[in-house]
Amino acid sequence: MQLNNNVTEFILLGLTQGSLRKKIVFVTFLLFYLGMLLGNVLIIITIKTSQTLGSPMYFFLFHFSLSDTCFSTSIAPRMIVDALFKNTTVSFSECIVQVFSFHFFGCLEIFILMLMALDRYVAICKPLHYMAIMSQRVCGALVAVAWVGSCVHSLAQIFLALSLPFCGPNVIDHYLCALQPLLQLACIDTYMINLFLVSNSATIYTVSFVMLMLSYIIVWHSLRNHTAEGRRKALSTCISHIIMVILFFGPCIFIYTRPATTFSMDKMIAVFYTLGTPLLNPLIYMLRNAEVKNAMRKLWSKNLISDDTQ
Repeated sequence: MQLNNNVTEFILLGLTQGSLRKKIVFVTFLLFYLGMLLGNVLIIITIKTSQTLGSPMYFFLFHFSLSDTCFSTSIAPRMIVDALFKNTTVSFSECIVQVFSFHFFGCLEIFILMLMALDRYVAICKPLHYMAIMSQRVCGALVAVAWVGSCVHSLAQIFLALSLPFCGPNVIDHYLCALQPLLQLACIDTYMINLFLVSNSATIYTVSFVMLMLSYIIVWHSLRNHTAEGRRKALSTCISHIIMVILFFGPCIFIYTRPATTFSMDKMIAVFYTLGTPLLNPLIYMLRNAEVKNAMRKLWSKNLISDDTQ
């Protein structure tokens, strides 16, 4: 399908065209990306090495931080490097790879957020059966299904992109390759394709968001039967997760549940959910979750002691 295209590369306009603004973008987003890497890698290492963070909740958090890191890494480094150059181009193949990784890890985050909500629902509403329902084998199978489901979704997007003929122009008014900007460059009427794209994305984002909110309404209602201390601990964990859900789904629903029309704020909103949200997620869990903070202190103290004994 690609051989029928006259376009072999695309020009990305990026976030801004001014040289001074490009330098500001480079420094700002490099710091954001390094902060995102530090926070998420710290959570990944802490969960992997801590003996106290072995519950299903932290198993899912481990995979969420991993998908967060991969999701941002599929976009941010290219955006940061491109800010150093006046004109930036991306080959057709690179563009397709970015579309795949962007949708794959974005969809994976949605599925893992739903698994985290399922874990909290079972822990609070079915406490006596929690370990039987959320066993290690079940959790591993659920995560495997999330990875496979994300791959299927991303492959559908790739086949959609490869079916589009491109004969010029090849200028994308964005800092990344995504299906919506690509649709505007296709040489055919993309109404039906755009309708499929919007309905696909809208279904995933909207249905997932509604299901997540309904699960927490049920959890909130069931907390009436718990002690004050139990409610406080449960709410502390649930609120952290709800904040993550709102931060992730809010911008995505705005971008992907409407027709292929562009607004001036679209690029900054895309920056927020590709870099801002992955940066905030580890901060939310590190600041609000006492178990994670204690495990990090123990890890830090252990490293200091090992350094002193050498």
